[in-house]
Amino acid sequence: MRSRVTYRLIVFILALVFGIFFSIPSFTDSQNGKKVSLGLDLQGGLYMLLSVQTDAALISKIKSIASAIKYDTDKNDILVDRLKVDESGISIALLDSDDIKKLDGILSKISGIEIQKDELNYRILLTPQEKIDTAKYAVDQAVETIRNRLDQFGLAEPTVIKQGEDKILVELPGIKNAADEQRAMDLIAKSAHLQLMAVDEKRQDMAQTMNEDEAAAYGDLLLSDARNPRYKYLVNEIPILDGSMLVDAKVAFDNQTNMPIINFTLNAQGAKIFGDFTGANVGKRLAIVLDNRVYSAPSINERIGGGSGQISGGFSVEEARDVAIALRSGALIAPVNLEEKRSIGPSLGQQSIDQSMVALSVGAILVLIFMVMVYGLAGVLANIALVVNIVLLIAVMALFGATLTLPGMAGILLTIGMAVDANVIINERIRELLKEGHNIHTCIQKGYQNAMSAIVDSNLTTLITSAALYAYGTGPVKGFAVTMSIGIVASMLTAILGTHGMFEFLSRKIEKGSSVLWFGYRIKRG
Repeated sequence: MRSRVTYRLIVFILALVFGIFFSIPSFTDSQNGKKVSLGLDLQGGLYMLLSVQTDAALISKIKSIASAIKYDTDKNDILVDRLKVDESGISIALLDSDDIKKLDGILSKISGIEIQKDELNYRILLTPQEKIDTAKYAVDQAVETIRNRLDQFGLAEPTVIKQGEDKILVELPGIKNAADEQRAMDLIAKSAHLQLMAVDEKRQDMAQTMNEDEAAAYGDLLLSDARNPRYKYLVNEIPILDGSMLVDAKVAFDNQTNMPIINFTLNAQGAKIFGDFTGANVGKRLAIVLDNRVYSAPSINERIGGGSGQISGGFSVEEARDVAIALRSGALIAPVNLEEKRSIGPSLGQQSIDQSMVALSVGAILVLIFMVMVYGLAGVLANIALVVNIVLLIAVMALFGATLTLPGMAGILLTIGMAVDANVIINERIRELLKEGHNIHTCIQKGYQNAMSAIVDSNLTTLITSAALYAYGTGPVKGFAVTMSIGIVASMLTAILGTHGMFEFLSRKIEKGSSVLWFGYRIKRG
């Protein structure tokens, strides 16, 4: 039997080099290269529990349907005496019975509504199922929208998950000061509901002395100017179009004032509605409304094609950037309320890290000592494989941008035990063969063969459990599942392939050496 370099040893060395190279940024906290992010419980940050106002989503849905109906009735020259929106539905009164068939055709294309008719009067309501679906969609959409906003905000690994029927859990690691905390909260809570609304030119002069009830009697809304809240605009309550038709929003600078502005672009449907409205209303004003405040109300000088517009409102650069992020990521169709907030300081996170590192270090050292004491130099090889396993685990987590939490560190500690467990099984199989009187070469080869089925079965069942934890668990549980899964796969490479390759490379020394030194067992010569 002679020493040889096999593919097993080559793969093990490559794994070692790979692990060291990609784990260095995480161990040294370098700014270069990918590294493992620390979770909220390790580096501190902001914890928030939000509730979604699903009732507002129903009203938004009703207004959206009303906008579509108004556009189609204008387009088809249907004479409407009244089109009014309230919290429960839409009321329409026709002037001409000849338009009934046209309106019925328009309404038949709208899903999720039920229609009540009384000659020329229509009452349009959402169906019970549509109300349930709209409320559920509002929460799901809020989760996705908030997650997109925080991703664009630049926070590392924010956690945004649905809890219960109408609650959202948000965890923001790395929030270090009150200014960042407030900015993140403003971005989360911002509805970013963009609407283009027609100014009621006939009654705008009365807007400053009119109350909301009087405005509602005319089918209008009173909205404040964004820069001067005391100045009011009177606009038609049914918007021309809203932010659901927006596809992009970018920060730019006004050529004359050099102040930040936001350029927005509409989709094809929005561009057509925008073009048709501006073409039919030259000389009138169009209010650009964001979150129920009028940012500008320019006069329409000509038909505006191309589906683009501009929001200018005395923004700072930071405010304009955050509004553009909110618009791009989508409006919240239902507002969110802050139910609970906790700030976790970096000192608490550092204490958690210190305690976890002590537990991890003590556990690892005890395992290393145990392996050497029981299995001699074979235990040393197992320990080398264990160190490579940890380095490889950190490297893979860094490449995938994983977040390390306290449960994740527990997963690493458990991975250490499971990785060593594979070598314990292998070394015990080798000892059994030594007892039977086989030579060293045969003991090593058959030891790995006999141990393989037990190791694979054990690791496979653990992987299945980890997959289930990841699929159905929340943030911290997912972190535990991720570290466990990566650690198990890495241990198959290091604890089995790696130690086997080292045994093959050192085979001549093992054969000439002492079985007690190498395996902690004395061969009894017959």
